[in-house]
Amino acid sequence: MTAVTEIGPGVRAGFTERYGGGVSAAPFDTLNLGAGVADDPAAVAENRRIAANRFGFDPERVVWMTQVHSADVAVADAPGDAGRVDAVVTTRPDLVLATLAADCLPILAADLEAGVIGAAHSGRLGTVRGVAAALIAEMVSQGASVERVSVLLGPAICGACYEVPPQMQDEVAAGTPEAASRTRAGTTGVDLRAGVTAQLRRAGVRRIAADGRCTLESPELFSHRRGAPTGRLAGFVWRA
Repeated sequence: MTAVTEIGPGVRAGFTERYGGGVSAAPFDTLNLGAGVADDPAAVAENRRIAANRFGFDPERVVWMTQVHSADVAVADAPGDAGRVDAVVTTRPDLVLATLAADCLPILAADLEAGVIGAAHSGRLGTVRGVAAALIAEMVSQGASVERVSVLLGPAICGACYEVPPQMQDEVAAGTPEAASRTRAGTTGVDLRAGVTAQLRRAGVRRIAADGRCTLESPELFSHRRGAPTGRLAGFVWRA
């Protein structure tokens, strides 16, 4: 479990790790928070309770997404499932927003002055479809100012590890050339963190921080590429 950090005054965020005292059995061991994998639902529910308690919020306050690699954004006014979306925004001060990943890039965002927070999940397809920019646009429509928005990018597979065929790289680079990378093997790759950072900057966001860990290279994190099937880590954002 990463330490709780502030991504803006009064807004807290954190990312879970694989071995955080969870109860899931292999191959989802131990703190799997993803309900969309073939883990025991009771174990996932208990893991979500454990993670919330360790971060210091009530698990009943959390908004989850059924992530489908889209650029769709939900506006949450209640805890629970926000639906088949890959970004969620709220103005309610009591809600906690969650995003799941196991190589894809978690995005957490906030404008405390406006009372708006957001979370998103940007994999290769989400990056192609512009989910990061869609998240910021919805935050602005809910009253945020792009100049005040602070973003924290979570752990994700790095550009030196994320090998894809040339045509897949071309698809991402067509809209976001910054996402094209070369892997350590000298093959075509995708750098999700670089691509999403570029998209956020083009959307007007200037306050961007990142947890730079690579999920494939970090055994304390879930990685689909390293060992599918596997569990999911979560990023959380909430108002203090």
